[in-house]
Amino acid sequence: MRWWLVWAALGLLGVLILPDVQAGGRHRNHEGERRKGKRRRDGQGVTRTKEGRSKPLKIRLVPGPAIPEKPGGNQGDAGTLTFYTNGPQLQSSYSVIPVPSDPSEPIIPLTQEEIQSILWREEEEHREEEERLRKKDEARKKRRRERKEREERQRKMVEERRREEEEALRLQLKKEEEEWRRQVEEEERRQEDERRIEQERRMEEERRRQEEERRREEEQRMEEERRRQQEEEQQREAKEEVEVWLRGDVFQMPSEEELIPSPDPTPPAVTEELMEEAEDIEVEEEVTLQVEEEEEEERETWIRGGLPAGCDISDVTMTCENANLNRFPPLSIPELKSLSLEGNNISSIPAEAFNGIPNLEWINLKKNKLTSAGINPKAFTGLKMLRRLYLDENLLDVVPPDLPPTLQELKINDNQLRGIDENVFRDLNNLVILELEGNLLSEGNVRPRAFAPLTQLFYLRLGRNYFRTIPQGLPKSLLELHLENNLIEEISETVLNQTTNLNLISLRHNKLDETRIAPMAWFNHRNLESIDLSHNDLYLVPSYLPKSLVHLVLVGNNIERIPGYIFAHMDPGLEYLYMSFNKLDGEGIEPESFFGAYHSMTEMCLDHNQLIHIPLGISEMTNLHFLRLDSNRIRSIPEGSICDLDNHEETNLVALRMDNNYIDPNKVSPAAFSCLRSASSVVLKPQKPM
Repeated sequence: MRWWLVWAALGLLGVLILPDVQAGGRHRNHEGERRKGKRRRDGQGVTRTKEGRSKPLKIRLVPGPAIPEKPGGNQGDAGTLTFYTNGPQLQSSYSVIPVPSDPSEPIIPLTQEEIQSILWREEEEHREEEERLRKKDEARKKRRRERKEREERQRKMVEERRREEEEALRLQLKKEEEEWRRQVEEEERRQEDERRIEQERRMEEERRRQEEERRREEEQRMEEERRRQQEEEQQREAKEEVEVWLRGDVFQMPSEEELIPSPDPTPPAVTEELMEEAEDIEVEEEVTLQVEEEEEEERETWIRGGLPAGCDISDVTMTCENANLNRFPPLSIPELKSLSLEGNNISSIPAEAFNGIPNLEWINLKKNKLTSAGINPKAFTGLKMLRRLYLDENLLDVVPPDLPPTLQELKINDNQLRGIDENVFRDLNNLVILELEGNLLSEGNVRPRAFAPLTQLFYLRLGRNYFRTIPQGLPKSLLELHLENNLIEEISETVLNQTTNLNLISLRHNKLDETRIAPMAWFNHRNLESIDLSHNDLYLVPSYLPKSLVHLVLVGNNIERIPGYIFAHMDPGLEYLYMSFNKLDGEGIEPESFFGAYHSMTEMCLDHNQLIHIPLGISEMTNLHFLRLDSNRIRSIPEGSICDLDNHEETNLVALRMDNNYIDPNKVSPAAFSCLRSASSVVLKPQKPM
């Protein structure tokens, strides 16, 4: 209808000029002057509102009387449309007048220019509307095309990742097979070496036995020779005595009293106490003499190259474990590189202990009775190549001083260390591994700058001590920090500021709760991938976890809820989440709890909680391999809770445990696990009785 009017108006614009239009124009001007300020026109068929914005006019056609056609000249007044009927002399006319927004305003017909402007504007709006619809359609097609391309890229990436994982698995299997073969070969070589060593030991024992027999025979022979010589000497003396008497050199025979030997003289006034003291002194002298003889015999045994029972030597390695040694052996083997004296009763190390073995690289003195007072301060100074020193399970109360600067690994676990001075590690700038577990250390007896000299330290173990806070002054180079089984109650914002390279921190078996962990304690750490907060006092998953976190362990807490979007900021995303043995129930996991981990989560353990249904979002975890939901209160497995119904591809899930719940396996729909590769991947039995 609109287009018919447009063309009719365009065809009849020439016949619209009539005299009454002029009169109407004068009337409009007069009315305009009278109502000045109420309405203004802009000359293009547009009125303006009070705010000055242009507003399109509304028009309507008003039918007029049938007018006979006038030959030539104008066919009507201005502002009038004339439509001819089929009759020869009659025509229908319509006046074009605007429709004002205010009914009280007078109706003023429009001029030809205003009508044409209105028609042009409507045509332009129509074209703009068509153009807008066309662009909207093109944008929709473009978005659809981009979405398809993005899905195609994602599919290719998933396929590529799967191929890479298969290749990595193949390489890993190949590597494990090669490692197994290497271990088998090493085991065979070790057994061969043991057989060879055992054979050599037997041969050596046989040789020593033969030498011992020869020595005993020689001693017996020498004893018999000595006895024979004594007998001959006695016979000769007796013969000489007889000959003297027979020669008559003595004029008078000795009397009987002279022939009886006189008794030994006894000191006067000898009391019983003095006799007992003398006997004790004699016993002590005998014991001392016996110990000295044993030490001398042992020293001669080591010097001659003989080894006590339980000692073996192979190439540059010597082992004397559980050999009942009471003192450090006097060794003189310059080529020796490794020495193990574990499990003996050694209580001291003299200054000259390592003079004969200066090239040692590894010393194992575990499970002895070493004390700090028994270790000479200069005992280790001559070892210029020492790399590893193990002093676990002794009785040390301080770290031994003047350790070699070449040391890379130091273990003093399970001793009685009562503090660490700031100068004890002064020269150990090559130390990489330091273990001080199971001692009496705390933030009160460890100096703040005690670890500062350890510029190359990567691995620090301080578990089973008495720390209430994380020690201060940890080295910047630190990669792993272990503080298990302490009394840690809080983590401040500044204590880990310097350890920007930290990759793993273990704080299990402490007394932490989520309110005592400062928001910025580790949020800005870009390399921290593993955090273990097992067996603490947490009630919520801690907020402000590091962006780089990959491995989170929260086993054995009191966690009741996983807040929404707690993992959303992580990049590339959390892969391992272990929350077994907590208190998660039906309301503890929100729909947004795992947001941000849908495409990264690989292993998740939610077993031994109080869940009553399968948590939302599991079906969207496209990379999940291992899932534990056993030992909860789950009663059903709805379709779509494990497998995404919109995704018909096989999932990466290879192990799913849901035993020890309240599920009736006979009522589980086959479609519930349709995306799994194998039915053996699911463990549903046994279940608790309803």
